[in-house]
Amino acid sequence: MSDQPAACACSRPEAPRTQPHPLRKKAWLVPALFLWVALYAAIHPLADWIAFPLLGLARGSHLGEAVAFLFYDFPKVVLLLTLVVFLVTFAQTFVSPSRVRTALSKRRSGLGNLLATLFGIITPFCSCSAVPLFIGFLRAGVPLGVTFSFLVSAPMVNEVALGMLFAMFGWKIALLFAGTGVAIAFFAGLVLGRMRMEAHLESWVQDALKATFMLQAEEDTPTLVRRIDEALRGVREIVGKVWPYLLAGIAVGAFIHGYVPQTLMAGLLGRQSWYSVPLAVLIGVPLYSNAAGVLPVVEALLGKGAALGSTLAFMMAVIGLSLPETVILRKVLRPKLIAAFVGVVASGILLVGYLFNFIL
Repeated sequence: MSDQPAACACSRPEAPRTQPHPLRKKAWLVPALFLWVALYAAIHPLADWIAFPLLGLARGSHLGEAVAFLFYDFPKVVLLLTLVVFLVTFAQTFVSPSRVRTALSKRRSGLGNLLATLFGIITPFCSCSAVPLFIGFLRAGVPLGVTFSFLVSAPMVNEVALGMLFAMFGWKIALLFAGTGVAIAFFAGLVLGRMRMEAHLESWVQDALKATFMLQAEEDTPTLVRRIDEALRGVREIVGKVWPYLLAGIAVGAFIHGYVPQTLMAGLLGRQSWYSVPLAVLIGVPLYSNAAGVLPVVEALLGKGAALGSTLAFMMAVIGLSLPETVILRKVLRPKLIAAFVGVVASGILLVGYLFNFIL
């Protein structure tokens, strides 16, 4: 007889456990979308209920209208920003930064400025990224003027700003802002490129340009789940970072909406006042905000009778010529080049403001 134990007839090999599809973990996004729609529809009546029946403020009073604006605009803009950032960040996963650098380095002025402007719209860069972007683009062989077109376009005509403008004011104003922003970025880079001011880069930047620069290895193609995860991460980071500026901007907008007389605002930023456009730019430059944070102020200004051209000039100055951006750029640009950059961009903004105050 064999000493080996007999195999148990009842034993069966365990079937391999099937892992759930990774997309199933994202199924909560479907009810989240329905919840988003329900919340957005409830904002206006809820804001009126909080301001008037709950807090007992009088309808038509300065304080009542300001509080109603605050409780209406803040959740509305946060909801819009969340949706827009998710969709935009998801779309941005199809854009490779290394390909952007490679494409721009092969183009010269003219076509290069146009491509850089368009890349600035679809890529997730802001003025805070000015230093590494500036050095990285230059070291990749991108001409100085082409780089400036990108740096003007990226913060000013970014996709979040366009999505928010479309949602709040309609496609006409969004298209108007996009077209004028593209024109400013294109011509600013073209003019700065023709000025041949490479010698006015800081010396350490010029030394860095002489070093060997290796482009990043080509990124792998992300899966759908990774794209969704990246979009969710973008929502957490951007909305989490932006909401204080949103609240501050909406508070300013609520004050303007409730307390600033329409005649005063129309007089200061109306189309009849020759100084309205430069005044709007001067007010906008010292402020620090992003597109989402400044839009509630824009909404309040337009509601109080400010001219569209002056209001667009204010928004462009806040986003594209903010004082913090200038401080950041000072790390890589000498004062003469910074002055040229600010002067060219400001001239474009003033031209746009006067043009649309005249024709609209």
